[in-house]
Amino acid sequence: MTAPKAKILVVDDEHSQRKMLKANLSLDGFQVFEAEDGQDAVAKVSGEFFDLILMDNRMSQMDGIEALTEIKKISPGIPVIIITAYASVEDAVKALKAGAHDYLLKPLDIDALRIKVQQTLEFWRLKEDNILQKRRIENLFDASSIVGRSRTMREVLETVAMVAPTEASVLILGESGTGKELIANALHQGSNRSDKRFIKVNCAALPETLLEAELFGHEKGAFTGAVGRRAGRFELADGGTIFLDEIGEMTFATQAKLLRVLQEREFEPLGSTRTVKVDIRIVAASNRVLKEEVKKGSFREDLFYRLNVVPIELPPLRDRKEDIPLLIEHFLRIYNEKNGRNLQGFHPRALDALMRYPWPGNIRELENVVERAVILSRDEYVPFSELPESVRGATQDTFSLEVRQGIQSGMTIKELERELIIKTLEDNDGNRTRTARVLGITRRTLQLKLKEYGIDQHGDASSESDKN
Repeated sequence: MTAPKAKILVVDDEHSQRKMLKANLSLDGFQVFEAEDGQDAVAKVSGEFFDLILMDNRMSQMDGIEALTEIKKISPGIPVIIITAYASVEDAVKALKAGAHDYLLKPLDIDALRIKVQQTLEFWRLKEDNILQKRRIENLFDASSIVGRSRTMREVLETVAMVAPTEASVLILGESGTGKELIANALHQGSNRSDKRFIKVNCAALPETLLEAELFGHEKGAFTGAVGRRAGRFELADGGTIFLDEIGEMTFATQAKLLRVLQEREFEPLGSTRTVKVDIRIVAASNRVLKEEVKKGSFREDLFYRLNVVPIELPPLRDRKEDIPLLIEHFLRIYNEKNGRNLQGFHPRALDALMRYPWPGNIRELENVVERAVILSRDEYVPFSELPESVRGATQDTFSLEVRQGIQSGMTIKELERELIIKTLEDNDGNRTRTARVLGITRRTLQLKLKEYGIDQHGDASSESDKN
């Protein structure tokens, strides 16, 4: 059975523009419907569902922003792409604030438009799939803190859903900041031990002697400072789950003792001949490649195979960049509520930089960037210039390449200067104060240059805060 064709509503008060868009989109197999103006679009949405709306911003009866606001009241889930003839970041930001998914500028590049339509439909399809997937596994564990629509993260969550109710040991592998503890917690929540304790131990945070005491407990006088008997983490986790984070940092001697716990489910506390039997499930994690550590002789092979019954490998954020917009939305919601703010998101140029950045600190680093933005940003949408230097610096090579691509042999110095001003203005989201600061000139000088070169003739591209 073939999937139904996506239904697209084209809204424009120019008859020729509607027909052109309908002809091109029909070639891609879409069902294309037309609306003559904003009022007509609102009426059509009231009576029928559309998968996507392409809408002109400037229309005589009801403009695109006003129509978008009314459409979102009727069907908030419909993605809307606003088309505008004015290269104004201010117009684009207004559209985004009103709920637009994206925007395009006239004159339209048809190939770019068709790609944008495909990407938008795919984004919302995957977002819906992610919601359905979470609903399938929500009876097993709370997946609200695990955000991801990428194929690899869907596979991870499916694996968690299958293995959680079992007693199998699980080894979670991945770079620091990829969310290993969240997965371990989900495994516990989805198990038959969810009403028992979930004990976490960071093996890298303690020296060997203290780690042994933490894991196995000790008797009074077992070592200097042991003033009384203390139950270890294994004993405390009896009936539940123990999570051994960064297990690759554990010494060989402690690894041998852990192997016995895995095999026999028993151990002796430090300084004791008493054997303690426990019923526990062990979930371990490491940012090291433990197979390589086994080859190097720094990790026991027998312990590795005991732990590695079900391996779950978490991808680094640079390999699941389609999850970045959802993660940003997730962290914005958390930190807006925590700090009493209402930050709406990131300007397109800033979001593009976040998508290009390699994220060596993974999700933890992205979370820090969003929290910083919520606390420090003065605008509702964070501009590129307010991103951390590490993120902005990583995109400077791209900036230089784009400027060089705009340079042609035979250009005058004035033409080169105009090209540089335009690119810097774009990268600072139209904010003239920030653009002047980046270029090392006064705002007044920039104003004169913009007037001289005829840049932004359709209106002020600066933000509202820049005008005041």
